[in-house]
Amino acid sequence: MMKPLVLLPGLLCDSRLWRDVAWSLRDVAAPMVADLTLDDAIPDMAARTLAAAPPRFALVGLSMGGYVAFEILRQAPDRVTHLALFDTSARPDTPERQAARRGGIADVEKGKFIGVSRGLLPSLLAPHNLETPLAEEVQAMAERLGKGAYIRQQTAIMNRIDSRPDLGGIAIPALVGVGALDKLTPPELAQEMADAIPNATLTHFSDSGHLPPMENPDPVTAALRTLLA
Repeated sequence: MMKPLVLLPGLLCDSRLWRDVAWSLRDVAAPMVADLTLDDAIPDMAARTLAAAPPRFALVGLSMGGYVAFEILRQAPDRVTHLALFDTSARPDTPERQAARRGGIADVEKGKFIGVSRGLLPSLLAPHNLETPLAEEVQAMAERLGKGAYIRQQTAIMNRIDSRPDLGGIAIPALVGVGALDKLTPPELAQEMADAIPNATLTHFSDSGHLPPMENPDPVTAALRTLLA
C-alpha cells in the first residue's frame, strides 16, 4: 500500500525541490507538496497544510519546512506517522539572523528581489554546484515564487518559536539529515536534534549544501525509503 507523504519546501522553494526524490519513491509513497507561499506565520502554514493533507501521513520538511513540521506535530501529532527533518534547526532565530532577514525584506521592497535571491545561492548550494545548471534551477524556482512569497516566508521564519523543548516528545520513527557542506543550518544543528529526538537516525549527505534533495537526491531517497520501511 502506498504511504501518504507530505513534503514541506524551504524558503523560496516549490515542488522542484522534491521532484527527483518524489519520483524515485513513487513505488512506495504517494507524495503531496505543501504550498507554504500564502501565509506569513508558521502556525498558519501548518494549519493550511493539515487542511489539505491526508488523514495520516509521513512528514518531510527541509529548512523552513522543518519549522512547519514541528508546528504540525504540535497541532496534530496523531496524524503524523514518520518524520524526516532535512537541513533545518529546532532553534529560534537569533537577533542577528532576524536583523539580516529584515534587511533582505527591505531590499526586496526596494525592487531588488533578483539580486537578493541570487545572493542566497552561495549559502544554499555546495561550492561545486554554483555556476551550474542546478544553480540556475534554484534561481528559477525562487523567481517563480516571487517577492511576495519571500516577504511572507521570511516574516514567518523570523517569528518562529523555539522547538527544542518538543524534541524529546517525538515518539514516531524519525530521520535527521543534513548536507555535509550546509552553511545555513550546519551539521552540528542536525546533531543537536538527533540527540534530543528518541531513537532518531542521523544522516550526512556528502557533496551537498543546504538543498540535498536537489544536489544529491539518491542518498536522500535511500534514507527516506529506509525510514518509511
